[in-house]
Amino acid sequence: MLYGILAYLLWGLFPAFFPLLEPASAVEILAHRIIWAALLMSVLLSVTKGWAELRHASRITWYRMGAAGVLIAANWLIYIIAVNSGHVADAALGYFINPLVSVLLGVLILGEKLRRAQLAAVLLAAVAVLWLTIIGGQPPILALGLALTFGVYGLLKKQVEVSGPAGLAAETLVLAPLALGYLAYLEFSGTGTALSEGPGHFALLALSGVITVIPLLLFARATKVIPLSTIGMLQYLTPTMQMLWALFIVDEHISPQRWVGFILIWVAVVIFVADATGQRRSTRRAYRRPATAAPKAAETTETPPSTPQSER
Repeated sequence: MLYGILAYLLWGLFPAFFPLLEPASAVEILAHRIIWAALLMSVLLSVTKGWAELRHASRITWYRMGAAGVLIAANWLIYIIAVNSGHVADAALGYFINPLVSVLLGVLILGEKLRRAQLAAVLLAAVAVLWLTIIGGQPPILALGLALTFGVYGLLKKQVEVSGPAGLAAETLVLAPLALGYLAYLEFSGTGTALSEGPGHFALLALSGVITVIPLLLFARATKVIPLSTIGMLQYLTPTMQMLWALFIVDEHISPQRWVGFILIWVAVVIFVADATGQRRSTRRAYRRPATAAPKAAETTETPPSTPQSER
């Protein structure tokens, strides 16, 4: 649980970082994230002797890791576009929707059970998305793109049979040749910013790899040990921080009609969290009952029967 909380708190701070990388384009920033993350993970696997895990990975595992790499890269690109174009609220909306996407994927793919309150929360979120589509004249493309790419990414991560560091290394290394080729093209054509905007800009681009790797390693660890639906609920930390950033730092305007959609999604969140909390409490009570019943049974066996009635 702690790994998941730390991952989402770090992701919540991303709107403060990516505008610092301008004038680099979204695709250039994405390429740098991939390259520096791949380099950092290669060093980590070399230090921890983790390469053997990837060498012995099955073909289906490599397919899943490759697909996960494509999905997370798409998610990064959409997020960078949203933040650097002044649509932080749309990014927040995407991550508000994403946990409910994770819940649906857990039910449809992994066979996780959906209780009535959870079903009500998912349906209410679907109504909110439909409302935002109607008032906007088109679906919230950025938000849905973020929700779907990260939701399926989380599903794949739960099915990959390698450790978090090895999986992240594979995801970035698969994409590294494309990213490196694109950066080389930018520099040779004179349109790249890594070498033309000063050492400070280059350092920030390199730092993007570090801030990419740390929360993803935490997230990978969390997906291994807690249910996908719990992962989904923890994610509300990130969009809450992003929404506060959009409202109070960059002063984004949100129309009253869009507020209606946001409020519907927040109500869905409250329903889901309340249900999850109640379920956790009932589970704890169920675990405690045998522990309290055992001493009573012991006391009964310690008293020798003295009459035929007690023997019966």
